[in-house]
Amino acid sequence: MTTLSAPVINRPSATSVGTIVWLGSEVMFFAGLFAMYFSLRANSPEIWANDSAILNVPFALTNTIILVASSFTAQFGVFAAERMQPRATGWSPTKWGVAEWFLLSYLLGAVFVAGQVWEYATLISEGVALNSNSYGSAFYITTGFHALHVTGGLVAFLLVIGRTFAAKKFGHYEATSAIVVSYYWHFVDVVWIGLFLIVYVLK
Repeated sequence: MTTLSAPVINRPSATSVGTIVWLGSEVMFFAGLFAMYFSLRANSPEIWANDSAILNVPFALTNTIILVASSFTAQFGVFAAERMQPRATGWSPTKWGVAEWFLLSYLLGAVFVAGQVWEYATLISEGVALNSNSYGSAFYITTGFHALHVTGGLVAFLLVIGRTFAAKKFGHYEATSAIVVSYYWHFVDVVWIGLFLIVYVLK
């Protein structure tokens, strides 16, 4: 007589689902910031034309490429997490683990934030400040909130890197943590691409 075994139910990770739901709320948050930007621009076209001309678009493009590159390195970290490989087994990048790929992503993200800080300092020296006019308010609020999100992602990278050394065994729980951090990082990268197009290209 054959004994029937109970069916195996593969439920989605609660951490992954929670992260996706939270990112959905973040989409609405940034949509509100975009709406604010467009509303203020529609009411002050002269101010926008004057102040946006000061922007260093080539520098912003370079900074954007750096941030986008960090998304690729973060994804390589995810591939390592799926292989359950926390750290490198050799010097070649093909043998890197989560720690090395996420450290590289962290460095690229830190360069991006440093670039934004330099840009802010330059704009303020040229008279475009948060309280100067509607353009200054819209520019710093939209890009500033994004910079805060990037900084949060950098902290998350460090936490995952620390976990690759602290955990006695790199298992499903640790791999899931790396994967959900990559979800967040890809999200902030996509948001920045939208910001770059709106703020620097379309102006």
